[in-house]
Amino acid sequence: MFGMGLSEIFFIVVIAILFLGPDKLPDAMVQIAKFFRSIKRTVNDAKTSLEEELKISELKEEALKYKKQLDQATHQLEKVTTADLTTLEELTETVEDVKKAENRLEEEAEELKEKVEPKRETVTFPKKNRRSHSVYAPPAEEPTNPEENPKGKDADV
Repeated sequence: MFGMGLSEIFFIVVIAILFLGPDKLPDAMVQIAKFFRSIKRTVNDAKTSLEEELKISELKEEALKYKKQLDQATHQLEKVTTADLTTLEELTETVEDVKKAENRLEEEAEELKEKVEPKRETVTFPKKNRRSHSVYAPPAEEPTNPEENPKGKDADV
């Protein structure tokens, strides 16, 4: 504690007891504790106010950055509104450029959509033969006459 060893603290306590006496020692200890508490409170208040000042300066810097962005956007808007588009050709070119940019953005959106969305495949199952209600139905017999057999003579069953 405070860079002192146990023997040094014991020595100070013995001197305090001899100097103040057993009657005044408790009051002196209370006063010393109050003094250290007030110092600690003052240091904490200073630390808190310093942190608040740092936060305020960070907020101020961020506000200045947003103000700069807003000024740039305002300047660009003024350029667009004061642009000299007097001829119909210039207006038509501008509209065409906007349409091209829109089409390009739509194509890019479709490409991204195809990449992101999984392709869905349709799965079909063969229909069950509903003539028989039993679980197992024997297969239909193949015609034995080659003329009746649509697969021909060589078809194996």
